[in-house]
Amino acid sequence: MNAALAAGCAYVDGQYVPIAEARIPLLDMGFSRSDCTYDVVAVWQGGFFRLDAHLDRFDRSCACLQLAPPVGRDEVARILHECVGRSGLRDAYVEMIATRGVPNAGERDPRRITNRFYAYAIPYVWIANLDQQAKGLHLAIARNVERISPRAVDPTVKNFHWGDLVRGLFEAYDRAADNAVLVDANGFITEGPGFNVFACYRGQLVTPAEGVLHGITRQTVLELAAAEGITVRVGRVEPEMLREASEIFLTSTAGGLMPVTLLDGQAVGTGEPGAMTLRLRERYWDAHRGGQWVTPVHYPGG
Repeated sequence: MNAALAAGCAYVDGQYVPIAEARIPLLDMGFSRSDCTYDVVAVWQGGFFRLDAHLDRFDRSCACLQLAPPVGRDEVARILHECVGRSGLRDAYVEMIATRGVPNAGERDPRRITNRFYAYAIPYVWIANLDQQAKGLHLAIARNVERISPRAVDPTVKNFHWGDLVRGLFEAYDRAADNAVLVDANGFITEGPGFNVFACYRGQLVTPAEGVLHGITRQTVLELAAAEGITVRVGRVEPEMLREASEIFLTSTAGGLMPVTLLDGQAVGTGEPGAMTLRLRERYWDAHRGGQWVTPVHYPGG
């Protein structure tokens, strides 16, 4: 392992560099226009979790945005392995990014711009760390900002259009909450900054169907819940359903299943992480320790 890469390793212009030295061109339209897509896969205890699912979604996102990165799927996987392997990280947050690229002077036609690919691995990122999860999070339903319409920005394609999400986050802070979930133009629950939402409502698990990213962690929870015999409904979720829920939790690659124990300042259920949440969270992390969803990282000398 290269000590200079221990804090993170990035792939930029065909080179592997320390994360602190990674740079993108100022004129890259991924930066100047948010004309890009990305995906994030976790490495836990030396193994990628559901790498194929993340690569599938990255391929779909690129196709939806008519992006053609200069590396194919197999090469993307190899680069991700290299970023993690060179860093030596055993628990990592690994991102792949495709951008429109840098236009020639005066060029505005996206069809004539060469697309670019970047990647990096850094230490694992938690939306809520284990101490916060033990207590449970305080979630706010945003009142002053709504989720951008899927007709404008497809939420199933990972993107950096986070203006609404960040505004919601600041609203949550103003209300002494940890995070926020946004509603759509019709008042239905969607998602928050980097996470999906689940609730145990009248004996079944519910999660929004529309206006949300189809998160890999979300999908994992749906599959684990089915295996546990838990009834799940994917559909419209009204704010009142969250207010009446006996349990609420968030899902993300950055943190797994994260219990919510306060909603808009009011206790959720007993005010402690619920039994269903804890059971599914245990199954989720158990799945990281081996099995069909784990791909061992190619570490140097391993």
